[in-house]
Amino acid sequence: MEPSNKTQISQFLLLGLSTEAELQPLIFGLFLSMYLITVFGNLLIILVVSSDSHLHTPMYFFLSNLSFVDICVTSTTIPKMLWNIQTQHKGITYEGCITQMYFYILFAELDDILLSVMAYDRYVAICHPLHYTVIMSPRLCVLLVLISWVLIALYSLLHSLMMLQLSFCPEMQIPHFFCELSQVVQLATSDNFLNNIVMYFAAVLVGFSPFAGILYSYSKIVSCVCKISSAQGKYKAFSTCVSHLLVVSLFYFTALGVYLSSAATHTSHSSAIASVMYTVVTPLLNPFIYSLRNQDIKEALKRFYFMPTLKDQIP
Repeated sequence: MEPSNKTQISQFLLLGLSTEAELQPLIFGLFLSMYLITVFGNLLIILVVSSDSHLHTPMYFFLSNLSFVDICVTSTTIPKMLWNIQTQHKGITYEGCITQMYFYILFAELDDILLSVMAYDRYVAICHPLHYTVIMSPRLCVLLVLISWVLIALYSLLHSLMMLQLSFCPEMQIPHFFCELSQVVQLATSDNFLNNIVMYFAAVLVGFSPFAGILYSYSKIVSCVCKISSAQGKYKAFSTCVSHLLVVSLFYFTALGVYLSSAATHTSHSSAIASVMYTVVTPLLNPFIYSLRNQDIKEALKRFYFMPTLKDQIP
């Protein structure tokens, strides 16, 4: 049989995390709760940073961008999964799948890039404190974020356009809760060799470069901190990096866990369950990490909470 032409595709079927009917209400309630907490927590970070003048610094500008991207990456996948569970319909249109794939790649890779930019910000703050405001100017901060958006948008567009060249049979089953790039490519009935080459090469280039930047920044930070004579000075310098280090560790260790689990089990279902960690759990925990470990954020949250009360007391 010849491969079906891609114009014949009506929809893909997202199999989700489980096919057992009795587990669907539990999965729906759990993911709805996590999604609402994720949106609320990251939105609160954005509101606090934008409303508090004490936080109008490069570090918190990048943090608010990270929170926005975390909201977007979860909003790309979870609402569709919840809708499918609620309606008991697993279908997603061909166009919808390509669109979801585009935005997921966009926001997931932006997460990675922003973590690298935040590491560079900490490097400048600790290693070049006297020149920090000059180097990390508002213009540079906006430019770094803008360049990140443009580059990753083009990167995501490349994968989406290449996906349009593949052929699929009607109603192909995707063993995942969203249209994940590698899963969809493997389902193609036409030659996907070029897609695989580009996918793995781009993953190494785009995925490894930010991580190498983070390693370089922190190697310089450790070198600078070791030169500080007082223990209190070392603690004060390194304490500004703790929240970022926790977020970086959570992001990369969960991503590595997904890779190792899929390589060890060779099952798509196990990979789908493991991917929940970096697609859902990581964006969920990021606001808590910065809220609990960062004194500036905690103080800003207090001011934000008591702001309406203080305004009411002013005659």
